[in-house]
Amino acid sequence: MRLSILDNGHRLRARLFLSITSKQPPDIVKLLLYRPGFLTRPLLDLTAPAMRGPSYWTAGEREFLAMSTALLHECPFCVDSHAELTRIAGHGEIDPLRPDAARPEVRTVRAFLETVTLKPDEIVLPDLPAAAIREALRVNLVWNIVNRLANAFGFVLREGQLESGTRALHRFGYRFPGFLLADGPAGTHEDPVENMRYSVFAAPAVTDQALRGAAVTGDGLPAPLQPFAAKIRDASYRLTDGDFAELATKYQEDEVYEITVAAAVGAALHSFDAGQQKLDA
Repeated sequence: MRLSILDNGHRLRARLFLSITSKQPPDIVKLLLYRPGFLTRPLLDLTAPAMRGPSYWTAGEREFLAMSTALLHECPFCVDSHAELTRIAGHGEIDPLRPDAARPEVRTVRAFLETVTLKPDEIVLPDLPAAAIREALRVNLVWNIVNRLANAFGFVLREGQLESGTRALHRFGYRFPGFLLADGPAGTHEDPVENMRYSVFAAPAVTDQALRGAAVTGDGLPAPLQPFAAKIRDASYRLTDGDFAELATKYQEDEVYEITVAAAVGAALHSFDAGQQKLDA
């Protein structure tokens, strides 16, 4: 983990949970339990129904789409995790190593989500039910955020974590105990996407709203933050320890954390919003 606060900056309840449940907690869990009111609560409110709620897409197919998004971001942590989850949730219905063997609708939406992720200004709607496209966009939104953060913060899978972590995620349906997520006022919007938008970009935080908003496009960001945020948005797999070390000389870790999250969420929302606008046109 490239920020020490994600290793040892948790609240007491989170530290106790981490110490009881695992000798070596997965990096994704440590991220999600750090300041859950800023990102985690609305993100998980979105993730659980997107990945395990009623859908046109089976659970295995949604894991396959998540893996496909991870491939676009060149995120080994997420590729390996979702390939394993595809096998677990799919019960053999879909082979992560044979994408061409998926049913035609999955192949179609997979190509669509690649455009959404990489070229949101060139979206053409596929010949699929509107509800199916909306559901796929939400799956894509979640992992366009998480992949960027996994790359940025340097997530790695340690011995035994792939098997234990994926089975726990599947068993609990991407849900965390509520007491671990209690942190500040909850969002008031019915849509967790809008709660996340508010929490990351408008709610009070360590950095001001203008700085977090600037991370979405890079316009107005100070010099050391501008190329950093651009990498998060466009090529998070290129981030290095050196990128974080450079920022550490000028910014507190919580400031770097918030800018990282804002850039990742902003880029993912740009793609998601483009897809939604096409559907609503």
